[in-house]
Amino acid sequence: MATQVKKKKVFIETLGCQMNVADTERMLGLLDEIDYEQTQKREEADLSILNTCSIREHAVDKMRSYVGSWDKTRKPGSLVALAGCVPQQEGEGMAKDVRVADIIIGTHNLHRLPDLVLEAEKKHEVNKLNSVKGADQNIGVYAARPQVAEIWEELPEDIPETPIFRKTKYYAWVNVIYGCNYRCTYCIVPKTRGDQRSRPVAEIKKEIEGLAQEGYKEVILLGQNVDGYGLDIESNLATLLREVHEVEGIERIKFLTSHPCDMTFELIETVAELPKVSKYFHVPIQAGNDYILKRMARRYTVERYMELVNYIRKLMPDASITGDIIVGFPGETHEQFMDSVKVVQEVKYDACNTAIYSKRPFTPAATWEDDISADEKQERIRFLNAIITETAEKQAQRYIGKVEQVLIEGQSQRNPRRLAGRIFNNKTVNIECPPELHDKYIGTLADVKITQANAWALRGELLI
Repeated sequence: MATQVKKKKVFIETLGCQMNVADTERMLGLLDEIDYEQTQKREEADLSILNTCSIREHAVDKMRSYVGSWDKTRKPGSLVALAGCVPQQEGEGMAKDVRVADIIIGTHNLHRLPDLVLEAEKKHEVNKLNSVKGADQNIGVYAARPQVAEIWEELPEDIPETPIFRKTKYYAWVNVIYGCNYRCTYCIVPKTRGDQRSRPVAEIKKEIEGLAQEGYKEVILLGQNVDGYGLDIESNLATLLREVHEVEGIERIKFLTSHPCDMTFELIETVAELPKVSKYFHVPIQAGNDYILKRMARRYTVERYMELVNYIRKLMPDASITGDIIVGFPGETHEQFMDSVKVVQEVKYDACNTAIYSKRPFTPAATWEDDISADEKQERIRFLNAIITETAEKQAQRYIGKVEQVLIEGQSQRNPRRLAGRIFNNKTVNIECPPELHDKYIGTLADVKITQANAWALRGELLI
């Protein structure tokens, strides 16, 4: 009778965007092959991984704070790993700079993670034996922890397929394009994710067919610039959407994040035409003034952006549009900031992410004078967020009284007596439902009557 291998425990803290969430799922799938299983309790983990994000300033300091705390409270004999965008940004110097980590790995080579973990385990055992010998001879205890690091400059030519441990059983993230070819003057993504590279249509469709067979109902096609899909392989996102739409069993398709330069009228028409594709567009504008957009190297104008928005509204009046705006970019005047406020009011976003500009290394804007005071930046973002909240709340009122189909994902985080899910246009809904019926409805598409709405979520009653 074969002896069952006792699985080790891995804890992963994920910071940042949906791409990092997808990377975490890949890491869990890879580690399963060497007998690691996920735990939500870091204190019991044999391996703790911090999947880092470097989109904001002080990312390295935040990372050091995390791993420093982890090192002091780690389970005896366990490993700590750094992964994601910060290692990719900082390069090989991290191995010398952050000595409390046993493993350091960038974004371009996650497929190497199992090998690095096994190597670290072996080094750890050797180090432990040497330390014991040293203690016996009264010459000291534990030596400095040996590290293994794997940080490649470029994405490998052929991106390896890896196993994936999905976060849920109902919807799945699917990477369709890696990297970005744009060089926005504030953005670190080309450094951390590399140049644009699309996966073949057939490969993506095969993965999604597998998801359908496993019972997944929704797929979200991911890319730093998802609208650029296919430009390097003589295809495009509209074509991919049509292919994915043919997959039986998949009932909802979403895609993000879009770039206005690569969004086309053909793509908008395709979304309007295909019934399984969500009428949801996340299209960051970043600034509402042409001069600031030019300094950002965004390569479009406000007029062009509004052409896209108006075409979406023309074909799909109830479409949900969300965006991103940066406040306090170097040189931005108050009048130019107010142009961003005007765009929010004109677009009527369902939601909009905002951020105060922060310098990122390896970007052109990092060398420019940051000439707007911290107090002014805070005042601007408070004002902008107030306008966004007001606009989003007005937009949400259109759902009250309607019956919406909701993919129920689980219990509400704030109230476990309620269920929570998303409507077709991606708005979150908290649903009144007797707890004894939760198991019956989680993972299903159910009709919900919307009874209340605020800027960030809807509330509704399950039509049983």
